[in-house]
Amino acid sequence: MSKILVVDDEIGIRELLSEILREEGHQVAVSENAAQAREMFMKDRPELVLLDIWMPDIDGVSLLKEWASSGLMTMPVVMMSGHGTIDTAVEATRIGAYSFLEKPVALQKLLSTVSAALRDQSRDSTREPVYVTLGKTEAALNLKRKCEALTKTAAPVLFLEAPGSGADQCASLLKKVNKPWVVISGPQEYETKGEQLVEMSRDGVIFFRDIGTLEKPQQLDLLARWENLKEAGVRVVASSTTRLGGLVSKDQFEIRLYELMSETIVNVPPLKDRIDDVIEISKSVLFEKYPAKSFSVAALNTLRSYDWPANLSQLSAAVLSSAQFSVGEEIGVSDLTPVLENAAREINLEASSWDFDKDYRSAREMFDKQYLEYHLAKEGGNMSRVANQAGIERTHLYRKLKQLGIKTSRKNED
Repeated sequence: MSKILVVDDEIGIRELLSEILREEGHQVAVSENAAQAREMFMKDRPELVLLDIWMPDIDGVSLLKEWASSGLMTMPVVMMSGHGTIDTAVEATRIGAYSFLEKPVALQKLLSTVSAALRDQSRDSTREPVYVTLGKTEAALNLKRKCEALTKTAAPVLFLEAPGSGADQCASLLKKVNKPWVVISGPQEYETKGEQLVEMSRDGVIFFRDIGTLEKPQQLDLLARWENLKEAGVRVVASSTTRLGGLVSKDQFEIRLYELMSETIVNVPPLKDRIDDVIEISKSVLFEKYPAKSFSVAALNTLRSYDWPANLSQLSAAVLSSAQFSVGEEIGVSDLTPVLENAAREINLEASSWDFDKDYRSAREMFDKQYLEYHLAKEGGNMSRVANQAGIERTHLYRKLKQLGIKTSRKNED
């Protein structure tokens, strides 16, 4: 039995489709407009959606784009169209819809399409939930708009991020339906797959994770294959945790490759720049793996007040770890505290590695920076506790943080 959501503004169609599908053993929910569909979608997470194109508030194609650009379309969507909207339905399949049904919907066509969509969904292990575009902050909405715009082009894209901010998830939104998705993670993997790059990714997308780590000979090799990739209909997408322009100035990155990848650059904001999105993201991560569990209000406030130096990846790990070890269905502050303390220690393990060839002033600044970053992570960004732990005045702490280039959330002062 599968969960199916039927979205149509005509009550007769909703009742007919839900009756037929229930007789087939499915669990069916119905919505008469896009607003209801959004609410039921987030509540029930259907395994298949039957979506009408024309609705009174927002048309079905716009809703489809919204789900696709937010990374929420982890289920097949079948569009339903009346006379005169077939072209629109076909266009929807290019956006990511699984198929479309023409009204009036024939019984056998309905059953065969639903069966095929659910069968293909169960086989599709490449779809992963995307959380990076969730949220209502301007940073999140801006990122969402850019990702949606990128789905309409075939140009190369470079995502710049602080480690763990979600560039991988942004890139995954550019996957082509039923086309290759090839990921190259560093020099060793390039060495293994380089010779087959064109054939492996033909008509699809190739994603270079942290492209700045490729060695110069590999960068030159990629340049040599660029035209062949283009002729094979391959879109090149990459991420970087380093400003490639800086690597070019140090002769560590090929300027011609930099120029090609810089056609479209998207900055993926760190969580500290969109801290108000943390609660929504946390709830979505939790629901995906542990739908029966929830956070207490205090726990959500704790998540929101933390600075998340390792960004989205750290937040996701903290949510899942606290859920795994919590007793009962509600996750409280006591479940989160040990997880966050462990995270603070892990992030600062690199503090044990020192460069003793630096001059005294640089070495002192390096120590101060790591020391304060450690306590900021440990105290969840709470300035009063950090100042108390470090034994310095809070005004002096602020000056020191600014001097060292350490950014903090002003909401965590007290």
